[in-house]
Amino acid sequence: MLLQSKILWWLFNLKVASCNCHSEIKKSGFERGGHFYKVDKPLKMPKEVNEGSGLIRTSKDSTFWTHNDGGGKTELYEIDKKGNLLSTLPIPKAKNQDWEEITRDDKGNIYVGDFGNNDNTRRELIIYKFPEKHPEKIEKISFHYADQGRFPPDKEDRNFDCEAFFARGDSLYLFSKNRGNKQVQLYAIPTQAGEYALLPKDNIFIKTMVTGAALSPDQKTFALLTYGKVFLFSTDNQEVNFRKPKKCFKFAHKQTEAITFVDNNHLIITNEQGELFRVRID
Repeated sequence: MLLQSKILWWLFNLKVASCNCHSEIKKSGFERGGHFYKVDKPLKMPKEVNEGSGLIRTSKDSTFWTHNDGGGKTELYEIDKKGNLLSTLPIPKAKNQDWEEITRDDKGNIYVGDFGNNDNTRRELIIYKFPEKHPEKIEKISFHYADQGRFPPDKEDRNFDCEAFFARGDSLYLFSKNRGNKQVQLYAIPTQAGEYALLPKDNIFIKTMVTGAALSPDQKTFALLTYGKVFLFSTDNQEVNFRKPKKCFKFAHKQTEAITFVDNNHLIITNEQGELFRVRID
């Protein structure tokens, strides 16, 4: 089994390293961003973050919250721009079945997405909501995909998985992992606690699986992270949709899972191997 795992990991990294933006440029209207960005030397994350899966700025703006993937502790880790651990925030009354993403709104609330669904078998997916300074005041936003009839569906239809979202206004915008048909589905869900049935509001072809999302501070740009690439979009008259694709650039740095904006021209990206990258976009 150890040899098999090593072979699968080698094949995964080979696939990531060999990816490019050709398909998305041709089919989805992106521009090539090869000379559009600069990546600084990777930094190391603290040992507590052994499988980092989400990343967002804290209310301090100069530090970041991150967390581990499914099965990890129900706590957030505050890190600085160099990956140093500053504090730990336990989240009571929560369970980490498959935490995949984190975001924050402009009212001081944190949202943690416990909605990983690789096998497309989960019937209830959860977003935990709580004030950043009072995690004990936790609420649940529950949802399911209204157009999913089978658990799991056929392999080519297994698009009911999400690892990426961000908050804007009174809505959360979720992006599917596009495991089945390579069409990324965009969903919107209210930020209020409750139970919701979701239907996609837009879609776009992206060949690699989406693992993270982020909205720029000026709200004019949002980014989708995949295994091997980053996609940038302009918001459409302040609306979040796929009508204005901008740039695609290759980012083949192992299993990249989390992305956030530092400011309008800088991103931070982390992978599950404990590396942190600062990226300048122009």
